[in-house]
Amino acid sequence: MQWDIFCRVIDNFGDIGVCWRLSSDLAARGHQVRLWADDPSALEWMAPGALAGRQPGVQVLSWDQSKSAPLLSTLTPADIWIESFGCEIAPEFIAFYAIQTGAEGQKGFRVPTWINLEYLTAEAFADRAHGLPSPVMHGPATGWIKHFFYPGFSAGTGGLLRERDLLPRMSNFDTQRWIVDQGIDSQPGERLISVFCYEPFALNQLLTDLAAGSQPTRLLVTAGRAAATVLSNISHKNRLEPLWNKRETLSFSYLPALSQPDFDHLLWACDLNFVRGEDSVVRALWAGKPFVWQIYPQADDAHHAKLNAFLDMLGANSSLRQTHHLWNGISAQPSTTLSLDDSGVWGHTVQSCRRRLLQLDDLSTKLVQFAQKNGKI
Repeated sequence: MQWDIFCRVIDNFGDIGVCWRLSSDLAARGHQVRLWADDPSALEWMAPGALAGRQPGVQVLSWDQSKSAPLLSTLTPADIWIESFGCEIAPEFIAFYAIQTGAEGQKGFRVPTWINLEYLTAEAFADRAHGLPSPVMHGPATGWIKHFFYPGFSAGTGGLLRERDLLPRMSNFDTQRWIVDQGIDSQPGERLISVFCYEPFALNQLLTDLAAGSQPTRLLVTAGRAAATVLSNISHKNRLEPLWNKRETLSFSYLPALSQPDFDHLLWACDLNFVRGEDSVVRALWAGKPFVWQIYPQADDAHHAKLNAFLDMLGANSSLRQTHHLWNGISAQPSTTLSLDDSGVWGHTVQSCRRRLLQLDDLSTKLVQFAQKNGKI
């Protein structure tokens, strides 16, 4: 099938990251995908070769090109339109294809299956709203139907992104070789912790606890906001507490911007992962290692309920729940701790959840099934 996937990059690259994973996964299953993005520049490091068309089955186009009738007239009409995260397809694009359904329109053109791909959540409303129709009430496509499509953690939702070859790749992964190839100066017996975050409330406490601990630890810090906030916290601590890491129990490796495969490798290689946003929490689940998630903060604190629903789904015990609340700034009581000594138990929790989720159909499979059913393809 031919897919048109639309993406507006808001911030932090999670939107383009999800759309690229979906596009490349569909292409790996034999579909043809056009990814229309208003700022695809992050793909230069996230998916090297994507912008040059070196990903078989995926064509990356600019958002402005979706408004060009001369270009659209040269393209095979898509069977499925996906507007990701409520981005709303350009009116010019909709109008061009809506006209094709008229008496003077293109022979054989069929109204596409139109999907609004929503944000990931474990909240109960995802099951209730998944697949619901939304009639288009105005404009040239009046009378067409959009459908809400909710990724999720239950059989009643749209599932999670998961490539067909994910588990075999994990089984064949050589942790030590990857660490050497990345130039990471890890010492024998050193605990590896990845840090991919915004500006978490408890980062200062994490640095203090790890420096005071008995186990040598190396933080593998990702590029961008994570590196900036870690460096800022270290600078602050060096001014106020010059001996805070006197024993040098805590070491740091700052990573370059990682491609999506290498980000997965980072999670597979570490003993504990601090992740942020929608795409990385799914990858942390598949990695099967203990992790702490920094959810994207919302001004009205709606993310508090979303985080708690996720922890309920995960089956988090009290220490894992407490650590998530502290890391996200939801709980700031003086007695609250990060409880990293319980990470072994957390790992069992993640693995149990992963086994359950692996029994469900993945997002690409469910999208294809939905398109086949609703588009009569």
